[in-house]
Amino acid sequence: MTTETTDGQSLAEQGQHVAQNMAEVFDISGQIWQKFMQAQMSEGGKRQSADPLNTWPVFAELFRTVLDNPKQVADMTIDYWSSQNALWQNSVLKWLGAKEAIDDLKLPHMQKADKRFAHKEWSENALFEYMKQSYLLTSGWIQDSVNSVGEMDPKERKKAAFYTRQFVEALNPANFFALNPEVLEATIDQKGGNLVRGLKMMLEDLERGKGKLIIRQTDMDAFEVGRNIAVSPGTVVWQNSLLQLIQYAPVTEKVHAKPVLFIPPWINKYYVLDLNPKKSMVKWLVDQGYTVFMVSWINPDERQAGETWESYMFDGVSAAIDKVLEETGQKSLNVASYCIGGTLTGTMLAHMGKTGDKRVSSATFFTAQLDFEDAGELQILVDEQTIGVIGEEMEKGFMPANRMASAFNMLRANDLIWGYIVSNYMLGKDPFPFDLLYWNADSTAMPAKVHCYYLEQFYIRNAFAKGEFSLRGVPVTLSDIKVPVYHVATREDHIAPAASVYRGAKEMTKADLRFILSGSGHIAGVVNPPALGKYQFWTNPDMTGAELDNWLEGAEETPGSWWIDWDAWLAKRSGPDVAAREPGAVLGVIEPAPGSYVRARFDAPDAPDHPAAG
Repeated sequence: MTTETTDGQSLAEQGQHVAQNMAEVFDISGQIWQKFMQAQMSEGGKRQSADPLNTWPVFAELFRTVLDNPKQVADMTIDYWSSQNALWQNSVLKWLGAKEAIDDLKLPHMQKADKRFAHKEWSENALFEYMKQSYLLTSGWIQDSVNSVGEMDPKERKKAAFYTRQFVEALNPANFFALNPEVLEATIDQKGGNLVRGLKMMLEDLERGKGKLIIRQTDMDAFEVGRNIAVSPGTVVWQNSLLQLIQYAPVTEKVHAKPVLFIPPWINKYYVLDLNPKKSMVKWLVDQGYTVFMVSWINPDERQAGETWESYMFDGVSAAIDKVLEETGQKSLNVASYCIGGTLTGTMLAHMGKTGDKRVSSATFFTAQLDFEDAGELQILVDEQTIGVIGEEMEKGFMPANRMASAFNMLRANDLIWGYIVSNYMLGKDPFPFDLLYWNADSTAMPAKVHCYYLEQFYIRNAFAKGEFSLRGVPVTLSDIKVPVYHVATREDHIAPAASVYRGAKEMTKADLRFILSGSGHIAGVVNPPALGKYQFWTNPDMTGAELDNWLEGAEETPGSWWIDWDAWLAKRSGPDVAAREPGAVLGVIEPAPGSYVRARFDAPDAPDHPAAG
């Protein structure tokens, strides 16, 4: 007699299906291991640092602090085990039928809403419920201990807390196949098919990263630059070895006389400002009657090995300014800069202020740090030793594209690493198509000299804010910026913290300054079109407060996007209306927007081990 399962298969057929899937799992696992080992062998000649992030001195100091404070540690440990005992007792009661036992238990760090534990078994199954709450209790106790025991240098404690968070997030039971009820359920229901799909995805991601695991966060086939993202009509009107200059086509009969030149970061591609017509800041500005130009930085390789901070400024941005003025016939323009592009712009404006250069009429900064005294979690990853390690690894003269992407992902490991490892590789789910995550995955390389200089001069020395910075022999500082400034910080920014941006802004003592704080974070707080009706922003003309919290106490909150406020500010500094300008009327046409530089991808199937230059 043949026994059938609920899906109509016989047990023998079902067993055969499972066996086939498991055989495929083992085969793909072998291919993954082979790819990984090949990548390691290809780097075998490089000297590997035992502690590339220089964590040992920090944890040595933490251990000393723990040993110097035995009573505080003992008290916290007693509280921890008391809580664990209470959790265990209540869990036993729940196993015996008292279903509300854990629900009525109030302990530190117990969380009812956490997307890592969204599956119903984490709350309805007594074993998984105990495992979840025990993890939350333990991870919370570990992090509280690191954050509060004894006295430590605040920067050293912050670094210890950051790496401790990476450790406890990696140990989340949801990250392990055998401890995740959703993965176990899917494996049983799909007879291992989820693992086959997941490991195939992992193998593809390893191949895309040329032996390094580049975790996909979206459907990589759903988007294409120039097809459904970065589609604002325009023309590349000039280029050199560092950038292409794009001029966007007008849609109004009249435009403001002074053009706007965007200076984006080179650690990401510019098209976050032109994702699609509904989100595009470029399109919105063109619709308001501005002539918009965009710097599209090259994705560097060995040919950019000799580039420096000064060459990016003078041969890059300053040269682009000259070309925009030549194309439009104006004597000055407005600049808008984003993130590290704003840091470069700030130093350039200080040099222009010191040397009497009048080519810029106004400057807008989006989430741009100029004072790096407390520059957020990225600063944790930077010290003299890590710069030395980075320098040794950039032997070809540039930092590979995936390195900086990995650093950004570490800042939000639960969301950007572990969540996708479980969803992609264990559950075998295809990531949802999302244009912003596609842009995030379109990583860029960085010239070695430029990147190391940036880390040393700003993150370590904070030279610009301290008045210890010079360009072509001219000492410059923040107070040398004299043009009108519109400065945007975002409240939840983990890359350029709002408090840090505020400190840099208030040091522009000679500038006509308007500082605003936007809701949301580094990207969504900037890319927030008025039509979406999302978030809010705060304004306060009084910049005398020492810290952002002081400024916020007197700030006025306005619902919606700050773009309309910016437009009103910018229009006053853009001169009278003139006839709309045809792109390339003076400089000529090289190719249609978005140009070739932005299309070069490090993970293209036919790409070499480094990004191709345009």
